[in-house]
Amino acid sequence: MQHIAQHDQRDSQLPVGRRAGDAALRRRTNGKDRILTTRVGLKIPATLSYDRWEKAGLHIFQIADSSAWCLGDWLVYGQERYADRYRTGVQSAGLDYQTLRNYAWVARHFELSRRREALSFGHHAEVVSLPPAEADAWLDRAEQHGWSRNKLRLQLRESRQGNRAATPARASLPQISAPCDRVERWREAASRVERDFEEWILVALDRAAAHELGH
Repeated sequence: MQHIAQHDQRDSQLPVGRRAGDAALRRRTNGKDRILTTRVGLKIPATLSYDRWEKAGLHIFQIADSSAWCLGDWLVYGQERYADRYRTGVQSAGLDYQTLRNYAWVARHFELSRRREALSFGHHAEVVSLPPAEADAWLDRAEQHGWSRNKLRLQLRESRQGNRAATPARASLPQISAPCDRVERWREAASRVERDFEEWILVALDRAAAHELGH
């Protein structure tokens, strides 16, 4: 366990995306409001002021959020350059491939120029299955109105419900049966990304269709 301010000489060894955030957090901590970082979490002093606590949370979120983008870009590069070996690289790094697939899906669909610094990775994930122009329009609204990820999701859901009401005719999918363990696995995946199960299925089908059609 070490004090945050003692990490200067180790910054070059930190993962991409953590250096700037950690440095900013160190600059803003002094005196009694010092936070100690460990491999398994934070040691927060009992005297930490609300202002310091709030700012620390912001910086930690920024580090985690940028890490999602960086891991996604890393996997996309590996998929394109080392198609026969990138899974080995993922396993060697001790990372979860299924989680990285979600990161890569978003990163692949949003080139750097379309990513909004004022919005989280989660905001982009909410609109990733939409056509680019429509996705950008929703991100514009979220940025302009200061919507949280959950607020954006709610607005999208209401928009879809409105579209369904305006266009009542819908195609029915065939009923399928699947082993219980597979269904539970799918439900867990939907839960991890905080999506309604039916919505998650539709997004998964959209992704599969885009892949097969080469979009």
